[in-house]
Amino acid sequence: MIVVLLLVGTVASGVPGDGPRGTGRGPVALATAGDLTGYLRPLLDDWNRERPAERVTLVELPDSADETRAQMITDLRSGAGRFDLLNIDVAWTSEFAAAGWIAPLERRRFALDAFLPPVVDTATYEGRLYAVPYVTNAGMLFYRSDLLAAAGERPPRTWAELERQARTVAPRHGVGGYAGQFLPYEGLTVNVTEAVYSAGGAVLGDEGGRVAVDSPAARSGVAFLARGVREGWIPREALAYTEEESRRAFQDGRLLFLRNWPYAWAGASGGGSAVAGRFGAVPLPGRDGPGTSVLGGSNLAVSSRARHPETAADLIAYLTSDAVQRRVLVEGALPPVRAALYGDAALVRRFPYLPALRESVLAARPRPKSPRYEQVSLAVQAVMHDALAQRQEPAAAVRRLAAELEAVARRG
Repeated sequence: MIVVLLLVGTVASGVPGDGPRGTGRGPVALATAGDLTGYLRPLLDDWNRERPAERVTLVELPDSADETRAQMITDLRSGAGRFDLLNIDVAWTSEFAAAGWIAPLERRRFALDAFLPPVVDTATYEGRLYAVPYVTNAGMLFYRSDLLAAAGERPPRTWAELERQARTVAPRHGVGGYAGQFLPYEGLTVNVTEAVYSAGGAVLGDEGGRVAVDSPAARSGVAFLARGVREGWIPREALAYTEEESRRAFQDGRLLFLRNWPYAWAGASGGGSAVAGRFGAVPLPGRDGPGTSVLGGSNLAVSSRARHPETAADLIAYLTSDAVQRRVLVEGALPPVRAALYGDAALVRRFPYLPALRESVLAARPRPKSPRYEQVSLAVQAVMHDALAQRQEPAAAVRRLAAELEAVARRG
């Protein structure tokens, strides 16, 4: 899940990719898609009181991140230059940087040393900083603590343990074993990539310049998921799950294990949840030990055509400051990028999953970096859904995916 923000400015002259088009400061408009908790307006009110000459106006955009991305790209390609600052999904950074739509940033302006180290990697392309991490995320394994305790079991740390418990413990209680997000959309790309990473493999290498997926590790990861569906410890209905369907299945008491983002904790703990007080969350398991999550979240980037890049950079520094990042977590329920907040005793009491989330983020990796990420993701979704739905053997599916990714690279 991400919250997408845009700082809207005016047209500036220049060629995309040359860096920010101006040096001035002035008012900007901040548009958001899906600020569901309403946390942003108070943050911006504080900014506006301190900087009335650089006032930020909040603008609402459609809730869909896909629609927002489409609007951003249409504007950036047209050269209209309405945007000063873009808050982009971490998977978009390479694409936007390669296209010349966002400008390199000076590392010294931002407290990157205070961030969780892996999140900074999501904001770089070809060794340069093109954005600053704003919020992060990592997949976690939610589990029914009551059912595992009754069986004398601990949460799994390997696939073999998860598979055994899903096959043996879950049926005793009439629940499904394990689910993630397996509908053919971005969530499936994330789940498959995590399985490949957790087996020691990769999808792409060299900043998207090399296809690396046709490997024993990738075949092992895909086979793990496909075997779960074939043997039934992954319910077949999970092939149509997004984050929300899978969250509700766990929250309603229909699953022993669930891979999801930390946001699922609040719903599972709330009124009406069948598992409130009877679940926990740990880092994802892997083939031979702890697994590797894909990093989620969003990054703040300055448009190459920004009229007020100095204001935009200052706003990035403000939104990623310690005090504001604390409010992003407490008021917005979004995982912060500042490392120290994950060890704050008061915050851990309020958000008990923070230590496990920190462990997950520190072990996590970005999604495959590519200037053509959207095409890469679509290929993963189509091919891997066939493998999970038992329409193609995992080894054949991996070979097919490698061929499709090579074709994507050639089209570029």
